[in-house]
Formats: sequence, C-alpha cells, structure tokens
Amino acid sequence: MHHDLLLVLSLLLLVFFLVMLAQKLRVSYPIFLVLAGLGISLIPGIRYITIDPELIFLIFLPPLLYEAAWYTSWHDFWKWRRPIGMLAFGLVFCTSFIIGYLSNSMIPGFTLAMGFLLGGIISPPDAVAATSVLKNIKVPKQLSTILEGESLINDASSLIVFRFALAAILTGTFSLQEAVGSFFLAAGMGVVTGLVVAQIIFLIHRFLPTTPVIDAALTVMTPYFMYLAAEQFHFSGVMAVVSGGLFISYRSHKIFRTGATRMNMLGVWTTLIFVLNGLVFILIGLELPEVIKGLGDYSVAQSIQYGLIISLVAIIIRMLWVLPIAYVPKWLGQTVRMDHVNPTWKGPLIVGWAGMRGVVSLASALSIPVLLKDNVTPFPHRNLIIFITFIVILVTLVFQGLTLPWLIKWVKIKDMEETLPEQEQEAHIQWTLKKAALDRIEEKYAQDISENEWIACLKKDLENNISVSKERLEALQNGEREETEIKRYNEILTDIFWVQREALFQLRRHNAYSDEEIRKQEYQLDWDELRLKQ
Repeated sequence: MHHDLLLVLSLLLLVFFLVMLAQKLRVSYPIFLVLAGLGISLIPGIRYITIDPELIFLIFLPPLLYEAAWYTSWHDFWKWRRPIGMLAFGLVFCTSFIIGYLSNSMIPGFTLAMGFLLGGIISPPDAVAATSVLKNIKVPKQLSTILEGESLINDASSLIVFRFALAAILTGTFSLQEAVGSFFLAAGMGVVTGLVVAQIIFLIHRFLPTTPVIDAALTVMTPYFMYLAAEQFHFSGVMAVVSGGLFISYRSHKIFRTGATRMNMLGVWTTLIFVLNGLVFILIGLELPEVIKGLGDYSVAQSIQYGLIISLVAIIIRMLWVLPIAYVPKWLGQTVRMDHVNPTWKGPLIVGWAGMRGVVSLASALSIPVLLKDNVTPFPHRNLIIFITFIVILVTLVFQGLTLPWLIKWVKIKDMEETLPEQEQEAHIQWTLKKAALDRIEEKYAQDISENEWIACLKKDLENNISVSKERLEALQNGEREETEIKRYNEILTDIFWVQREALFQLRRHNAYSDEEIRKQEYQLDWDELRLKQ
C-alpha cells in the first residue's frame, strides 16, 4: 500500500511538471496528460495498480460534472439552448448509434450492446480540454458558451446511454421501448432528486452559521450527496449532479456572501479538479500494460486500427452534424429565427473540430466491471473497449487539440453578435456598482454622513472612485486606449501588486502589525489581481 501510494504521488508530481511545461509552451494541458498516461504505460517494470471500477465512477464523475455545471452561465446556456441541445442529445445519440453498428460489424465477436457501450463512452467531448485549448485564443463568446454547455449536458446523456448499454450486457436482455421509457424516467427523476438535494444544501448554506472552510467542504460533498441520493432510487445520478449544480450556481450570490468564502472555494475546486484529471490519466497509464496483455484474440496492431477508424468516424460524424445545426433554425420559422444570428461556415467548422474527448470518457471506460453478474465470467472485451477509448482520446486530444488554435487563427472568425469589449464591460460594471453604493448611502444613511466621520470618508471615496471609473469608461468608449496600452496598464498593475506584497512581507518581518491584518490585505491583493487576470 505504501509503495503504491508513493508511486502515484511520484507520478502525480511528474504530471505537475508536464503541466508547467504545457503552460510554458502555451499548449492545452490535457494534451500533456494523455501523453503522460501513454508514457507511464511504457515505463519498463511499472507496477500495475487497479481500483474497483465502481469506485472510479463514484469518486471521479460527480465532482467533474458538478464543477462543469458550476461554471456554466445559465443565461448564456438558455440563450443557446437549441444548438446545445442538438449537440448534447442529438449528436450523442447519433454517435452512439453509428459507432455501435460500426463496431458490431467491424470487430469480430463485438455485440451491438457492446458497440452502444463504446459509443456512449466516446461520444461526449471534454469541457476541460475545450476550455483549456481556447483559453489563450480570442474566440467569440457564443462558440465557447455552446462548447461548454454541450460538454455539460452531453456528459449526462452519454453516461445514460452507457448505463443502459452496460445493463443490457450484464442482464443479457434489451428492449428499445423499455429503454426509452426508463431513460426519460431516470433522467427526469434524476433532475428532481438533484433539485431537492440542492434546495436542502442551499438552506444549510443560507441559514446556518457556516464558515468559509465549512462552505468549501460542503461544496465538495454536495455532488456526492446528489449522485448517491439519485442512485439509491435507481435514478440518473448524473442528471441529479448537473441539475443540482446549475441550481446552486444560479443562487450562489445568496449563499456565498463573503470574499473569503469564494476565494477559498475557488482554490479548493481548482486544485481538486486539476488533481482528479491528473489521477485519471495516471490510472490509465498504470492499467494500460495489463489492458494490452488482456486484449486476447486481438493484436495490438488490430486494436490500434480499430481505434483509429472509430476516431476518424467520430470526427466525421461531428463535422457533418454541426453544419445542419447552424442552419436548421433558419428553416423553422420566424419565432425560432429571432434569437439566432445568421451563421457562417467558420463557427460550425470550429465547433465541429473542437470535439476532443477526455477525462469523462476515460473514467467511464475504467468503470466497466471486471466480471459479469455471476462474479466468475470476465466482462467481454473490457480491455479492448478501454484500449479503443484511450486511442480515441489520444487522437482527438493531440491531433485536434494541437490544430484547433491554428484553425481558429486561419479562419479569423469574428463575434456573431455585437458585444462590448471586455475592458469596457468591466469599467461599466464597476461604475454601476459604485454608483449603487453611493446612492444607497445617500438615500438610507444621510444622517450618518453628517454624524459619523467614517461614513463621510466612505462617501468621499465612492465619489472619487465613481469619477475615476467614469473617466476610464469614457476613454474606453471613445477608443482612446489601444490594446497595447491596456496590456501595459495590466503589466504595471501586476508589478505594483508584487511590490505591495513585498511591502506586506517586510511589515510581517518587522512585526509592525498583526498577522491577521496583514493577511486581510493579502486577500484584497489576491482579489484585485484575480479580477485583473480574468
């Protein structure tokens, strides 16, 4: 046990170094993760470590899905619900159907149920991969919203397909009519369960005297509560986590009221998701040698060939699917057209090429049981399914992930609708917030202004800040700030933050002030710098 833990920790440290290299090279870090998994499997004499497949599903999927739901904008999600829905449900079912029949006809001994199982595993693109690839590239907000929303919902739809196909293999029976009915029942009641648990968690956060530490711990526990509650009643735990996550995220402003709470949660979740991504690819790297040994009648060359063909077909299906999605709304009538802009070929091309598979597909594959219901018979073709899944992830992440930035630069796509520049939006929001604060003081605390010097000083500060914010907003609206000037402004502010931290360090070193007060100022600097880099 000690040796296994040391091995995993050492490999995780190696993954951290690779991620640092990825950041230095400005390459999406999931690309390095899948390459790290492949590299780990090639280490001579590497120790084989396995985890109970049911634990893989339980440990990794709830927080990954919850985090994706948490950062989804409900307003943007609802605005682009039609293309998101057609990708998240239509494309997933289409991909699962085609891959199912292709695998059944191409791979000897591969049943249709196994084909649907493989299709359900590889059909959902990965949110982390897409967002990390697009992070340093200017891309229209609409496209990133569609990709993030699709990645959230298609995880749920694909995992439901996965569960039904898995049940068909384990029980040996399958009825399409029964499966469709069970699908809607499991999905619908999963949503209800997720919302009920979310409401309970909301009340705990809202009305009990929690602390930032307790709030952060509760957010980590919440997806597990949602998932387990739904699974207990044989509903969709995936839909429970997604719906509950959207509910909590939408009402987060009412329950996480302090900056300390939000900063604490941000640090916890960023670290948690990063480590979980790394661990999944480490596990596949440690399991891959045994998977290759267990391919049975299939040679490695044959298995690679199957993986490459399925990868190519999955890419083609997506490319052929996204173009009708862009134009179908134009054919459905005036009501539907009103909230759609006229698409060009550039947006669908980028969305189609951004279908990189990742950690959810890998976790699903690793969660396939080792044995059938009798606990004696090995699960048929388990190793082949895992191997093909890894090949699909490798091809889509490395090939599409590395070429997507080049493709975006080549097409030179512009925003599909008019939006204010980010700097101007930020300046307007700041001015609005400060104006609201000043109006509140003048309206409700007029007497305090004359009697309390602190309140009078606060009013003066707000007036000065409003004046500065207004000047900045007018300058941005008049185009007086070029992009290079804004970049220089951010560089200088970053340097000022560094100097201020050094000054705080000197104050702490000389015991001039209490650590508590110095720490408060450090938190404020963290907030300011975080806002600058968003």
